[in-house]
Amino acid sequence: MDTQAVLALMQDVAAQVVTPRFRSLAEGEVIEKNPGDLVTVADREAEHLITEALLADDPDVLVVGEEATEFDPALLTRLAGAEHAFVVDPIDGTKNFVHGRDDHAVMIAELRSGQTVRAWIWQPEHERAYVAERGSGLWLDGRRVHRDTPSPDPADWRLLTSNPAERGERDGLTFGDTAWCCGVDYPRLATGGSDALLYGRPKPWDHAPGSLFLAETGGVVRHLDGTDYVPGELGPRPARLVAAASPQIWERVAEAARAGLVRA
Repeated sequence: MDTQAVLALMQDVAAQVVTPRFRSLAEGEVIEKNPGDLVTVADREAEHLITEALLADDPDVLVVGEEATEFDPALLTRLAGAEHAFVVDPIDGTKNFVHGRDDHAVMIAELRSGQTVRAWIWQPEHERAYVAERGSGLWLDGRRVHRDTPSPDPADWRLLTSNPAERGERDGLTFGDTAWCCGVDYPRLATGGSDALLYGRPKPWDHAPGSLFLAETGGVVRHLDGTDYVPGELGPRPARLVAAASPQIWERVAEAARAGLVRA
């Protein structure tokens, strides 16, 4: 399936089953998978439709959806060795979606032998489409993204953390709150709206699209041990990820995390 066709699929599915339920979820259409971890009927229907279309185009491709792994955790282990795979987050920022906030997105990433080669984020309420292909840049609504060089002064950096306990100033670094949605946070970072993100839970459907966006705009996504984030990789890694607009910013933020200035 070509790049534009995948984007059109995401937009069509969002228009069909996601947007009609925004601020209109009925009783029983929101389920708590774990404490604080929500899923809606829109998540499940959107993932089913996207998966069905990707498999219709290529029956041999592995599709790893966030909701599907709840029922079949072995999908994640298959991802590491798959020659060709897609990871799908049907509604990233489900909690925002449930509470009527615009910051949610549909996300897909394509992997070849564990490496992300194409990625898409569609923000239906913001009506913004982000697309990246490895080696061909990041594009927003058909226009190439060129991110400005970040300031060398840490006092100027806009740093965000997914952990509310870490907000505020720590050793000269000031951390604000994320949008609680990788499908909003990563595009904002890649286009210059922030300078670094400190995240936990490095699930591939959350971080595969954004990691390619940053790779195409001069940034990095790495574990605290300094290794690059690879969505299909298995094995023990530090629980936290630092996504940064430049390797220099990554070093400073990761240093603070490793030193315990922010929780590792």
